[in-house]
Amino acid sequence: MLAQRTLKSLTKAVGVGLHSGQRVELTLRPAAPDTGIVFRRIDLPEPVDIPVNALSVSDTRLASTIANGGAKVHTIEHLMSACAGLGLDNLLIDITAEEVPILDGSSASFVYLLQSAGIATQNAPKRFIRVLEPVEVREGEGRGLKWARLEPYHGYKLSFEIEFDHPAVNASGQRVEFDLGSGNYAREIARARTFGFTKDVEMMRSHGLALGGGLDNAIVMDDVKVLNADGLRYGDEFAKHKILDAMGDLYIVGKPLLAAYSAFRSGHAMNNQLLRALLDRPQAYELVSFENEREAPRGFAQVAPAW
Repeated sequence: MLAQRTLKSLTKAVGVGLHSGQRVELTLRPAAPDTGIVFRRIDLPEPVDIPVNALSVSDTRLASTIANGGAKVHTIEHLMSACAGLGLDNLLIDITAEEVPILDGSSASFVYLLQSAGIATQNAPKRFIRVLEPVEVREGEGRGLKWARLEPYHGYKLSFEIEFDHPAVNASGQRVEFDLGSGNYAREIARARTFGFTKDVEMMRSHGLALGGGLDNAIVMDDVKVLNADGLRYGDEFAKHKILDAMGDLYIVGKPLLAAYSAFRSGHAMNNQLLRALLDRPQAYELVSFENEREAPRGFAQVAPAW
């Protein structure tokens, strides 16, 4: 049987929120089979659980936010991407503020934390959402066009094309493909950092955003070049970060997808719209598990290696 996974032991992280600038502590705990991934706001007078699912997403401006009543957790996509990349199904996450810490701006620190705690298989079948027919969402037309699509595929692969008219981005390539079955998530995707432009920082901070951002947790560019002294981690880091984000956004559906995802200029909002469009069409997907690991798609039976 291809089994569900959780952590062997708890692990902790401390950092600041990218947009809030607030100090925040995370405690990542093992969870029972079929729990899913659940955030718990332990800083509130009465702790509130916020289960991760596509319908719990309440805001997608610059990040993915989930909510339960008035309790929210912002910027969950990098941690969710790490969970997707490592195949974690069940996790309890205690959090002391309303935003997940940005750490180094990628998923690499979360991958390290999760792998350090150890990954345990559980006595329950891992359940997938298998896409049976294409589902697509589109917005705009001409130069304003953006879209995202899911298609049937025995595995999980992603392709993403960005479109930024900037010398540093043009030089690095605007399109990336990645297949999770390669087992190379930690090495090829997880270290890609979020990025932004100096011209946008002042505007964002005037709106109470990016208060915790800086060169230690983001790629920052002026009009012509990357300002980080150490440059890029990958030659195509910008497009790879969009793959990283998409993996996190799509894992919010609550189960791993068996599908091919492709997108052009998509973002958190469109990724969530795509999940909701899928869920609105019951004929477009089915829930499956694999009694024999050999029947599962390549790479899903193994825990992803460290880089």
